[in-house]
Amino acid sequence: MAGNSQRRGAIRKSGTKKGQTVGSGGQRRRSLEGRGATPPAEARVYHPAAKRAAAAKKAAAKQAQGRPSGRPSTRKGDDGPELVLGRNPVVECLRAGVPATALYVANGTENDERLTESVKIAADTGISILEVPRTDLDRMSSNGLHQGLALQVPPYRYAHPDDLLASALASDTPPLLVALDNISDPRNLGAVIRSVAAFGGHGVVIPQRRSASVTAVAWRTSAGAAARLPVARATNLTRTLKDWAKAGLQIVGLDAGGDTSLDDFEATTPTVVVVGSEGKGLSRLVRETCDSILSIPMAGEVESLNASVAAGVLLADIARQRRG
Repeated sequence: MAGNSQRRGAIRKSGTKKGQTVGSGGQRRRSLEGRGATPPAEARVYHPAAKRAAAAKKAAAKQAQGRPSGRPSTRKGDDGPELVLGRNPVVECLRAGVPATALYVANGTENDERLTESVKIAADTGISILEVPRTDLDRMSSNGLHQGLALQVPPYRYAHPDDLLASALASDTPPLLVALDNISDPRNLGAVIRSVAAFGGHGVVIPQRRSASVTAVAWRTSAGAAARLPVARATNLTRTLKDWAKAGLQIVGLDAGGDTSLDDFEATTPTVVVVGSEGKGLSRLVRETCDSILSIPMAGEVESLNASVAAGVLLADIARQRRG
């Protein structure tokens, strides 16, 4: 066995000649022929560029429908729809006129006055009322504390800062705009919107990042003023303020440590009021952009006012000066 040259398992090659190979019938030659120009990326259905183009076309079509700026839009943008959970929050939002697209009621939910009122307001205002299994609401909420009731609020549609300025300049009164810096509480945002509308302001601008958004809480706090007053979102608040200064508006910061007292301030000219948070105040770059920093004189030992309260005091004084 040791002298056997044939390996175990090896295949012995046949001495016969290999037969004729069957042809491809021209398939190989045709596969090498050109197929024409490659379609552009937008024309290829599954290409990301085609999906972006379709989304842009859809957004443009909705924009062409003429929705006014400052009103909520049902289109998806940076912010998605918001879900308000619980009977008290839902009925309060409906009472305040917060826009909504759907009211979800879990099957078998025990009825009470808040549920009855919520369903009535939704029916009267044309909001869809959907009865769903309780498990659906459990999945829609992070903690399951929905009490069998939820309200879907579409994302707010912000105005552009340039459009906000143009609208203010075209009004019959000197422009009065409010910019918020470092305001993270939506209740403060809603309260400022309410004060701006009450004292004749033309709009509010907030930063795109690190700022409270116009959520259902802000809508509720504004007592419906968010439906009438445009709110813009600026990619860079400092740059927006510089652009507004070039347009002839004075930029006035509001801070407890300001060098100018409200008693010495004159606001009959076009004005932008910049409000910082109670804790952080104005950021460095925004402060450097301001023409002056105002402080509100106080008689007591209170170090500072809440941001929305301070803004209301200043706006009330500006309205008094302009009436005179």
